[in-house]
Amino acid sequence: MSQNSYYRNAAASGLGLIFGTETSDNPTLRRFGTDCFARGDRLKQMATILIAEDYDDNRELLRLVLSAAGYDVREARNGHECVRVARESPPDLVMVDLSMPELDGWGAFQALKSDPLTAAIPCVAVTAQADTARQRVLQLGFDGFVGKPFKTDDLLSTVAKLIAKQIP
Repeated sequence: MSQNSYYRNAAASGLGLIFGTETSDNPTLRRFGTDCFARGDRLKQMATILIAEDYDDNRELLRLVLSAAGYDVREARNGHECVRVARESPPDLVMVDLSMPELDGWGAFQALKSDPLTAAIPCVAVTAQADTARQRVLQLGFDGFVGKPFKTDDLLSTVAKLIAKQIP
């Protein structure tokens, strides 16, 4: 039986973000907490995720959810910083906002995929342009898509599936 309980966390700008606790019969997500992504011993206990998001509240929310799920989280405020951090210490997964200043998520994705050091890192697009961007994102090669506002269960399921693909 799957249960969802959500509440809205209104950011300073008035943007509502969905956040919640999950109990799921999905084998990928046993429960929301420090071992929610554990599926046997196939998944890393401390997979590293790089979040590229220019809006502080959104970045903090992603960090809190992913950290609570047991992931090691690194942060970038724009596309240039994302590419630099990924090259310095390649993460297991990159989550990139498509609309950022300086270098947007599309440009950061292209830079990561064109560099042999970072080309194999799975990338998830995170955007409020959910309806219009989903198909384009997946056609251009992103490994996953999370729309804003997101449901915790959807976010963690997407992340867990992509991390699991990297484990032999």
